[in-house]
Amino acid sequence: MLKKKKIGVVVPAYNEELLIEKTLTTMPSYVDRIIVVDDYSKDKTNLIIKKLIQKNKKIVLVTHEKNKGLGQSLITGYLKSLELNLDITAVMAGDAQMDPNDLKKVVNPILEGRVDYVKGNRLLEKDCIDKMPKYRFIGNSFLTLLTKFATGYWNIIDPQCGYTAISKKALSTINIKEMVKGYGYNADILNMLNLSNFKVKDVSVKPVYGKEKSGIKLCKYIPKVSMLLTKLYWKRMFHKYIVREFHPLVFFYLFSFINIFLISLPLFIYMVLNYKTAPQTSLIIFAFSLMMGFFSFFFGMWMDMEDNRKLRGG
Repeated sequence: MLKKKKIGVVVPAYNEELLIEKTLTTMPSYVDRIIVVDDYSKDKTNLIIKKLIQKNKKIVLVTHEKNKGLGQSLITGYLKSLELNLDITAVMAGDAQMDPNDLKKVVNPILEGRVDYVKGNRLLEKDCIDKMPKYRFIGNSFLTLLTKFATGYWNIIDPQCGYTAISKKALSTINIKEMVKGYGYNADILNMLNLSNFKVKDVSVKPVYGKEKSGIKLCKYIPKVSMLLTKLYWKRMFHKYIVREFHPLVFFYLFSFINIFLISLPLFIYMVLNYKTAPQTSLIIFAFSLMMGFFSFFFGMWMDMEDNRKLRGG
């Protein structure tokens, strides 16, 4: 317990027999409940957890009857946290990839009442590039940009970091049961938080890479998550800026889409296929339409950033 607030930590685990004991035994003493969600592990993970429960009554084990994915494991853990009436719920992976010494830093902004959701940011560490595998850094940078559009939290960096904390108020407000069941959950929950106008903050956490085995294959992960982020973007635009309260930035994004994809792109294809006979006016119209499209896009993006500035955590 910290400042009279009950702290819980959700630990999703799937085949983590090598590192689950280290994760649970290094948990800070102020943590009131450790909710371990075993996603139908095929190794000795479940057995190790049950042995640790005998020594540490703070550990609560929830076991899936079949493998359901990381997103569903978090949903299960979050629902258990609400059931236990915990004030703040953090998430730490079962592979000891998150430094327990950073936990207080992650939950403090919520304890102080400044925000309702905090996420770790490994990129704020000065030696992050040296510690983080290069392929992860490149993929992370690309998804960071898309996540900004999808969630409206333009100040957020390193959205793939799963070291997070959420207040009971936010967790009980958003429809956590509908969160994405697989990868991409981090952007989905940010999208839900934005639609409910909750403040979010980044804090620096140490990147830890060692014996853990990542199940992510970037060649499949990035396209799949990119599609999800695109859907979340349009969901946010529709619900926040059309249904709930109309905002003129919709016109700028729409004007941008028309100029770039309905005018400039067809003209470009036409000029390539008819490069010998295409009139010079086609090039002028193409250049003007493309320029207006990008100007409109950037203006709409600026308006989006300004509208969401109030959701930045102090």
